[in-house]
Amino acid sequence: MGPGSPRTDDPGRVVASRRVALGLHVALIEPLIAPNTGNIARLCAATDSSLHLIEPLGFSLDDASLRRAGVDYWDAVDLWVHPGWRYFREAMARERCWYFSAHGQRSLWDVSIPDGACLVFGNEQVGMPGRILEKHPERVLRIPMSGPVRSLNLATAAGIALYDALKRLRHPANGSGEPV
Repeated sequence: MGPGSPRTDDPGRVVASRRVALGLHVALIEPLIAPNTGNIARLCAATDSSLHLIEPLGFSLDDASLRRAGVDYWDAVDLWVHPGWRYFREAMARERCWYFSAHGQRSLWDVSIPDGACLVFGNEQVGMPGRILEKHPERVLRIPMSGPVRSLNLATAAGIALYDALKRLRHPANGSGEPV
C-alpha cells in the first residue's frame, strides 16, 4: 500500500488519519464497485464526513481503481472498516442512521437529517437489505426521481443525500464558514 491508499492496520476496527467528533457519516453496506467507493471517499474528504465500509467488500482496499477514484485524498478520509453489520451496529447507534433505498416511502426532501447522523447505503447489486427496510421503515428515505429510472448510481445517490443534509445543516464544508 502506497501513499494515498486507504489504511487498514487493524482488521475490524477504525483505521483513519484523523477523527471527526461530529459531522455526518456515510456508510456503505458491502459495496461491490471500487470506483464508486473511491468517489464516495473523495466526497467524504470534501465534506469532512466519515466513511464507514461494512465488509465483505467486493474489492480489495489496495485496488488501483479504488485509489484512482479517491485520488490523493485518502489521507483526508476518516475511514472506518467494519468486518460485518454487527460491528457497524456496535459503533453506530441506530437512532443516528438514515437508510437510503429506491423503495423508501419517505422522501429525502421531507426530512431534516441532524448533525452526527449516518447516511447508510446498500450495495450496487441488491441495494438496501430487506431486513433493514422491514425493521426501520420510518428511517428509510428515497431520493425523488420523476423519470423512468429505477435507481441512481451509488456515488451519485450518496452525493445528493450528503449535500442535501449539509445544506440543511448549513455546515461549512469548505472551512471558510460559508454555508454549502
